[in-house]
Amino acid sequence: MADTAIFDVDGTLVDTNYQHALAWYRSFLRFDIVLPIWRIHRAIGMGGDQLVPSLAGDDVEERHGEALRTAWTEEFAAFIDEVHPFDGAHDLLVEVKRRGFAVVLASSGKKEHVERFLDLVDARGVADAWTTSDDVTASKPAPDLVQTALKRAPGSSGIMIGDSPWDAVAARKADIATVAVRTGGFSSEELREAGAIGVFDSLRDLIDGLDDTPLAHPGA
Repeated sequence: MADTAIFDVDGTLVDTNYQHALAWYRSFLRFDIVLPIWRIHRAIGMGGDQLVPSLAGDDVEERHGEALRTAWTEEFAAFIDEVHPFDGAHDLLVEVKRRGFAVVLASSGKKEHVERFLDLVDARGVADAWTTSDDVTASKPAPDLVQTALKRAPGSSGIMIGDSPWDAVAARKADIATVAVRTGGFSSEELREAGAIGVFDSLRDLIDGLDDTPLAHPGA
């Protein structure tokens, strides 16, 4: 019975997941830690506070966690001009809003990145609210980001739209269902196993299939 659409940003509305993976790969290399990029990609969608120990262990987090996240910021800056919105990103937000939902963009990204991506998607005139890393203490797969996003909305119940298993896990912990898109490079099986109730290949496919999801109309 959702009245608020909570949109993940990175990998869902803007095409960033592989840039994130390469930036993390290069960040770990600075500390002579070599990780397979496919493994890094599988962790994209987690926040940096969760990703480092998940991939490299608690010892690396304790010794290098903050420095790795600083390095990631520097490495990702080299890719920022290559980031583009997915086809249909703005149209999806507009259509969901037209159907009567509050629209919140839930990102644990840095404020300057979120601001840039808002402009790429032309979302400022559509979204009721948005979040950044400044708004939460624990990132996905913890539920904090989803809960914070819902609190900022005028509604009272949410539906998550995301691209990674970590979106679905975080939403499930917050008792919120997830509709997923494969724009982040994860398989339908991975997304459904994480809890997604529906999976679409693209944002355009989701727009065409909204009537078959809880995004058909508020309270569906």
